[in-house]
This record gives sequence, C-alpha cells and structure tokens, in this order.
Amino acid sequence: MDRRNFLKKAGLVMGAGSIWPLVKGCKQHKDFGIIILGGRVFDGLGSEPVETDVGIVGDQIKQVGRIPADKAKAVIDARGLCVCPGFIDVHNHTHAELLVNPHAESAVRQGVTTLVSGNCGWSPHPLSAEEAADMGEYLKEKFNLELDWNDINGFFRRLSKRGMALNYSTLVGQGSIRGAVVGNNDRPPKPEELEKMKVLVAKNIQAGAVGLSTGLGYAPGSFAQTDELIELCKVAARLGGVYATHMRSEGDQLLEAVDEAIQIAREAKISLQISHFKASYPRNWNKLDEAIGKIEAARREGIDVHCDRYPYIASSTGLAAYFPLWTRQGTAEEFVQRLQDPELDAKLRAHLKKREQQHGSWDKVIIADLITDKNKKYIGKNILECAQESGKEPYDFIRDILIEEKRRVSKVAFTMSEDNLKKVLKHSLVGIGSDGYALADHGPLSEGKPHPRSYGSFPRALGKYVREEKLVPLAEMIRKLTSVPAKKFGLGPRGVISKDHIADLVVFDQKTIIDKATFKNPHQYPEGIEYVLINGQPVVEKGAQTDRLPGKIVKKAT
Repeated sequence: MDRRNFLKKAGLVMGAGSIWPLVKGCKQHKDFGIIILGGRVFDGLGSEPVETDVGIVGDQIKQVGRIPADKAKAVIDARGLCVCPGFIDVHNHTHAELLVNPHAESAVRQGVTTLVSGNCGWSPHPLSAEEAADMGEYLKEKFNLELDWNDINGFFRRLSKRGMALNYSTLVGQGSIRGAVVGNNDRPPKPEELEKMKVLVAKNIQAGAVGLSTGLGYAPGSFAQTDELIELCKVAARLGGVYATHMRSEGDQLLEAVDEAIQIAREAKISLQISHFKASYPRNWNKLDEAIGKIEAARREGIDVHCDRYPYIASSTGLAAYFPLWTRQGTAEEFVQRLQDPELDAKLRAHLKKREQQHGSWDKVIIADLITDKNKKYIGKNILECAQESGKEPYDFIRDILIEEKRRVSKVAFTMSEDNLKKVLKHSLVGIGSDGYALADHGPLSEGKPHPRSYGSFPRALGKYVREEKLVPLAEMIRKLTSVPAKKFGLGPRGVISKDHIADLVVFDQKTIIDKATFKNPHQYPEGIEYVLINGQPVVEKGAQTDRLPGKIVKKAT
C-alpha cells in the first residue's frame, strides 16, 4: 500500500506540517519512532535539497530515503517544507538561564538545537571566591537561585539534574581562569600562576569544554598579553580545543586585533573562531575589507579560521564597558568607588566624551536591562532621553545609574553598517552566532528589553538575508549553521542529515520564516519554524513548544 492510500485508509489528515500518531487497527511495524515525510531535505553539507523522507529511531537518524509511512509510530508531514540539521549557535552566553527556565524558548523556537556558551572570556567555571560571591548575589537577587558549584563538573551536574530542552556545550573563559588565579588585576602572572592557568585550561577541556574563549575588551582577561594567551592556547590546542576570541578591539584598533588573533592561532597551532566579527563606529567602517583580507590570507596560510556574526547592526554589552579598563579592575564595589572618587571625575568625563564621539551621539545607546525597580523606567530609552528625564547631563546619568545598580546595567548600541553586515554574512568563513541568551516571553527571563538577537538571529538570517536579500543560497547558509560548526567545535555526529547522525532537526517554511523580535519589543518568537527535534524528540510541534526536555550536555568529541 503506498503512503497516500495508507494515510487515506487510516483517516489521517494530510495537511503539510501536521503530525499524526498511527491509529489503532493499522499495521505497525515500529521500525521507526518518527518519519519526517516528503520534505525538501538539506543534508547540511551544502548540497541542493532532495525531496525525501527521514526515519528516526531513538535519538538517531536511521534512514534517509523513501520510507513506507506505516513503519513509524508517528509521522510528520513535511511536504512543501524544508528539513535540515538543527542550528548550532556558536556564540552564546547562556548559563544559569537554563536553571531558571530549562525550556530555552528564545533559542529553541529559532531552530537552535545546540548552544556553544562560555564565550567572550567568561564562563561560570572556574569561579574565584570573589566571582562566586558576586555571581551568587546576582543570581539570588535576580532569580532567587542558589549558586552551588565552582567548577565545570559541578555546573554540568546542576544542568543535568535540572534537565533542558536543547543541547549545551561550552568553552572555558580565559577571563574566568585569570580571575581565579591572578585576580582582577592588571599585572603579568607569576610563573607559577601561569602554570596554574594552564592546568585549569587542561582540566576544563578534559572535562568536556570545547575550547578556550577570550574577551579582550573586558577585565580581567584583557590584562593578559599576547604571549600569555599563546601559552594557554597551546594547551587547548594539544587537547583539540578551539580558540574563540572577542578581540582586543573591534573599532579603532580592529586591524591590529585581527593580527593578534591570527598570531595566537599561528603560534599555538589552534583552530581560531573570531567572535561577532565587525567594524564598529562609522570612522572604522572602511577597515572591514582589509580585516577580511587578513582572515583570508590566514586561511590560505593553513590556519583554520572562521568567524561568526549576529545579523543586526547593533551590539550589546554592559554599560560599564564605556569606562577605561583600569577602572574595571577588582570587584564591582571597587569599580563603583572609582566612579565616586572626585579626583578621578575629570579624567573619566574626558574618557566618556571620546566614547560619545565614537558614536556621534548618546542617542545611539539604549538601556536594555538593570536590577532595581526604581530605575526600570529607563529601560528601552536612549541615554539622551534618560539624561533629560533624570535632569542630569549624560555622563552624570551614566555614572549614577552604574553606581546605583552596582555596575549591572546592560545596553544596546547602534555602531555598525548594514552594507558591512551584508558583506560579512555573505562570506564563506562566517556563520551565525546570536551573542545572546536563552530567554522567554514569560517569567523572570522576560524582563527588560534585551537585544532581539536572542529571539531572531537564525530566522532573520534565513528570512531577511537569504530569502529577501538573496545574499547566500539557502543550502550554503544551512551548511554554515550546521555541519561547519559541528565539525569546528567537535560536537560529534551532529550537523548533518545522514544515517547514524543525531536527530537534531528543524522543519521550517522558507516562504514564511522570519524574525519578529524588535528593539522596542524583543520578546517575540519568530515565524516559520514548524518543528524542532532534539535528540529525536519533538520540542516544537506545529510552531508551539512542548514540555519535553531531551537536551544533553555535549562534550568535545574525542
């Protein structure tokens, strides 16, 4: 009996995108748990799609090809839809958010099946006593969550005990390691401290971290010189890890920062991932072509270099990042004390004046989130609006709100060029990394006005930049979101639709897929994602999320 006659006899509706459990009275061979029927299957390797079926047993793909529909417990009708490997978010910052809400809706609803977290030099392990106290206070105040780990094994245990909807992998942050050994101080490590840091790099990668990350614009990681970073990367390279870097500059010293990243990769013989690759501030936009040229030359030299980028022209980080690195040494309390020091006032005002000149105006910077209720009225407003409302000059508003919030203020800043963004997204060495968090439109993770990249990066890439702008063929963009990062970060048999690969899969409508999140209303899920399967289990069905938590800790494949 062919599939159409079988389904007709079984009384099953054949609307595209539907899922049918096989009804009683029908012969059930149960060869497959789920069959994804008749979709345009993209293998993730860049091949053109083939209209065929995908058969799943447990958490694995067991057949790609025509399969009788009566051989499965459930059938997903994917006719007219695209079927591809699950998207891998190579640049993510989720950690305790999964303990607050394990469903990770803002990621899963985009089709993301695996996160690579621990980026920009910070990971929730290892934790110094000071960092543990600061983070513990924040988690308790923000989420009523207890911090009960201090290393990667403890964090993995806590995640596994809680359960999660999607897969989680992580880098170990060089800033976290330096903070745990040297402290938040601008000084070179002693020889014995360097050895301790190298041991921590090894321990974290041996425990499952996929590599080492740096955030060279942030203290304390920024206090490391190039030779120190090379030594740590040699350890990561020996264990097969990746070096993912938020470079020392993405603006005025962009080209020098690219040179440093390539030098580290060359001398350490390590695979390089340049995070959120961009040229920030109008006066630096013309540097992008030369930066790309340097990366292409490194690739020709034999350096395994890739980049990631979110598909937006605004960045987001802490408001404190506008202040000089020397002010950010030590604890949050020490940072606040420096802001309150009248002897430093003129120096800090002059520094922020230069930062304002980079933007052109403080109206390019929006308050995204903070902690205290009394200041939440400023969320979603730009610095000039906030200053006017508070009756202060912009510098005084920035200083005072950082003092009141104990440094915990995040901001969104419009610093980039749309033309440059298109050029970056089009490049064969650039994939998508949200630079976001796993959030939700409900509960404690729905607060503030975070950057919409946490909700929309992948559908925006596929909808706006593939379908509408036609920057990249669909098969090529899918390759950059799936098989390339799976191989780069050593995530095992993921990222490809092939026999015996893990059934992390997305079923989407290329005619409708698009992001809906905006800067004014970021907590909105995208359209066009019909199904998301993670480890063989449907976590999104017909565009709605289920309660399933099939996610796993994905450690570096050995």
